[in-house]
Amino acid sequence: MSLHSDSLAAALAAIVGEPYVLTAAGDVARYCGDWRGRYPGAARAVVRPADTREVARVVAACAAHGAAVVPQGGNTGLVGGSTPDDSGTEVVLSLDRMNRVRRVDPLDNSMTLEAGCTVQAAQEAAAAQGRLFPLALASQGTATIGGVVSTNAGGEQVVRYGNTRDLTLGLEVVLADGSVLDLLTPLRKDNTGYDLKQLFIGAEGTLGIVTAATFKLFSPPRKVVTAWASVPDPQAAVGLLASLTGAVGERVTAFELINREALDQVLAHPLDGMRDPLAGGYPWAVLMEISETSSAMDPTSAVEAALEAAMEGGLVTDAVLAASGRQAEELWALRDHVPEAQRLQGYSIKHDISVSVSRIPDFIARADAALAAAVPGIRLVCFGHVGDGNLHYNQSRSAGMSDEAFRAVEEEVHARVHAIVAKLQGSISAEHGIGRLKQAAFLQYKPALAVSLMQRIKHALDPASLFNPGRLLPRSTSSN
Repeated sequence: MSLHSDSLAAALAAIVGEPYVLTAAGDVARYCGDWRGRYPGAARAVVRPADTREVARVVAACAAHGAAVVPQGGNTGLVGGSTPDDSGTEVVLSLDRMNRVRRVDPLDNSMTLEAGCTVQAAQEAAAAQGRLFPLALASQGTATIGGVVSTNAGGEQVVRYGNTRDLTLGLEVVLADGSVLDLLTPLRKDNTGYDLKQLFIGAEGTLGIVTAATFKLFSPPRKVVTAWASVPDPQAAVGLLASLTGAVGERVTAFELINREALDQVLAHPLDGMRDPLAGGYPWAVLMEISETSSAMDPTSAVEAALEAAMEGGLVTDAVLAASGRQAEELWALRDHVPEAQRLQGYSIKHDISVSVSRIPDFIARADAALAAAVPGIRLVCFGHVGDGNLHYNQSRSAGMSDEAFRAVEEEVHARVHAIVAKLQGSISAEHGIGRLKQAAFLQYKPALAVSLMQRIKHALDPASLFNPGRLLPRSTSSN
């Protein structure tokens, strides 16, 4: 469909400028497919506004034409929530041009960013002012602020600093009628009614389009200790976390669990300089980071003493501390390369679950046994943020099994994993969201009253189901 033959595309071009409305197949292709290739779609148009005012006018135009809007940031999502369906009727609203850092205030310890700003750019802007923006993701070079807000991303430093919901002070949001809700306050305390920003954090773009956000900043660490330890099993890892926290308290910034299969896949597709930090073919590893903001204190000796005690107690079999910032980066590269390495192995099944920290060993033992019985030879890739109970519990096909055969067992694999999560009172999605991929399981395990309340909120804010219809919540069958 050409720009001039579609009245909506022409209206959008009048708002943002003709170069920023894409309709040709070659131009829209990169906006219509997800990172994993699971949800290819077709957009009526891709529109790229430059500021909040243009977003508001675009939303109003789409509403007038009855066209659904799919907000998109870096398009790094894994659940099919940020790409159009295959109907060719949805408009992708890309926020990639809205990438300004509006304000960094070291005295307030806050910063305001537009939705298209990448997480890495946010980190760099904070660092330039002597502050720390602690959200850290493997995809931070492409993941954007609007996306992490909409999915309530957690990341690798959530143990100390919390997830996106904990870091967000204020939002600017375009609503379905084209009005702009300006809640971009840097205030830490405001008891004047409902905390409306919380409605949009984790809403996956179904209630409004986040155009900017204000975040907390922190003092940067003056000393960081990064260590890689081999542990005999997940129970030992949980015990090590408790022991380490007891020794250094809130200085534990990150605590990542990685199983042997995950590490082997990384080492099978290594980047430059990647190698196993320890010898011995150990079954599980922990990557930990301990940071101190005071220049007068160094936690290294306390970490070394904690690891020595853990070795004596059988929680750790071997460990190495990074001797430089470069070595620390190399250790983190092993962890961050897991998703890409698994993709290179072929078709994979992914789970983003959470259980209470104490139940992590029980979940892994139950899920491993259930999947081994259901799909003999299945390879279990387990890694994640043990400090907050969030595991990326993924599966790769067995040797000799085709991608097609593996796809055929995917629903059974999901069902078994989700049933175990439910029995342990966990969540089927800890940071990736629901999107389209997990909607059936979400409706199965989320309390019916909770789903009903979400549907009422959706109808109140977006009665025509303009934003991301069919993602998170099922498509509305009635306008009443």
